[in-house]
Formats: sequence, C-alpha cells, structure tokens
Amino acid sequence: MVRIYSVRDGRLIDMQPVEMTESGWKAVLDPLTFDVARLRGTEAPFSGRYHDCHAEGVYACACCGIDLFLSEDKFDSGTGWPSFSRAVSEQNIKIQVDRSAGMIRDEVLCALCGAHLGHVFTDGPPPDGNRFCMNSAALRLKRE
Repeated sequence: MVRIYSVRDGRLIDMQPVEMTESGWKAVLDPLTFDVARLRGTEAPFSGRYHDCHAEGVYACACCGIDLFLSEDKFDSGTGWPSFSRAVSEQNIKIQVDRSAGMIRDEVLCALCGAHLGHVFTDGPPPDGNRFCMNSAALRLKRE
C-alpha cells in the first residue's frame, strides 16, 4: 500500500500501487502522455495545454489520477511548462536523481504509479524556492 494525500478527503489514504505493463499503458494513454509519463519524455516548451492555464482546480496524474498540485500553487516561470511552488503532499510524489541528457537533475515521479512528471529546481518563489517544472501531458486538471 502507498499512503497518498487526497485533496477531496482532506486526509491521507492508503491505495494500492498502480502497476501495468508497457503495452497496458500504451493501450490506455494517448501517444504524447505515454511518451512523457512512461518513457520519461518531455513536451516542447509552450506547447502543453496547462503552461498558460489559469483555471482553478487540482492537477492530477494523467496515468492514475492521484492529486499532485493545486492551481493556487501554480505560477508563470517563463519556461513554457506549468510550474508549481509545491506538491499537495510530499507523500504523492517521489524525487530521484536523473542523470539523463548530460545533466544532473531531480526528477519528479508520481508516488502511486511511477509516472514521470517533470523535474524540480531550486529557483522558484519564496518561501521554499521550489519550481516543480511539470509536463502538461503528465497532468489532468480536475476543476473544483
């Protein structure tokens, strides 16, 4: 079981990890979401549906649906990707070192299904200074 924070319930809940084969994910995800979330791809800057989105709601994992980010924590970083100052809970994400593309970065993954969401950097706004730079293709906005 994985302990996840539910915005709707306002508490931590236990959920079964979501595990699926590559072919299973390919069957249920659109090609861009599959490439980004399951193959650790990146969408082109300024191309994603949420980079300039100002709607209110909860940004959830496009693969498994758990809550990841709140619209109130979203800000315009000027990078072309949706950026957030924090996750809804540290329980809902995993951070791991990413040494791909000739760089060392902190990769952000969904804690329930392992989807690649993007990266977190330390050049964000106060108070924590985090910039969770996410791929729109890995997210789904649940409107309040």
